[in-house]
Amino acid sequence: MYPHPPRQGTRPPVAARKPGPRRRRLAAVLAAVTCGLLASAIGPAAAFAVTEPPPTGGGAAGVGPASQTTVHMIIAGGTAGWQIVMIALGAALFAAAATFLVDRAIAARRAASATTA
Repeated sequence: MYPHPPRQGTRPPVAARKPGPRRRRLAAVLAAVTCGLLASAIGPAAAFAVTEPPPTGGGAAGVGPASQTTVHMIIAGGTAGWQIVMIALGAALFAAAATFLVDRAIAARRAASATTA
C-alpha cells in the first residue's frame, strides 16, 4: 500500500519564530495612532474656544441698548491652538521618522549578521 512506513517518533525540529519584530511593529503603530489622536483632539478644542460677552442688564427681557465701548484685547500669554497642533504634528513626524530609521538599522544589522554566520 504505502512504499514507506510512517515515521515514528517526534517531528524534526523547526526554528521558533522570534516575537520581537511583531512587538516593535505593534509599538510603532500604537505610538503613531496615539500621536494622531492627540493631534486631532487638540485642533477642534482650540477651534471652538469662544468668549461670550456678559449679558447687558436692562428691561424685563434683559435686552438693553447697545453700548458703544472700546474693547482692548489683552493677551496674557499661553500658546495658540495652531501652535499646539503644529508641535503635536512635528512630534508625530519625528516619532515616525525615528521608528523608521531604527527599524532600518536593525534590519541592516540582522542582514549583515545573517550573511557572516
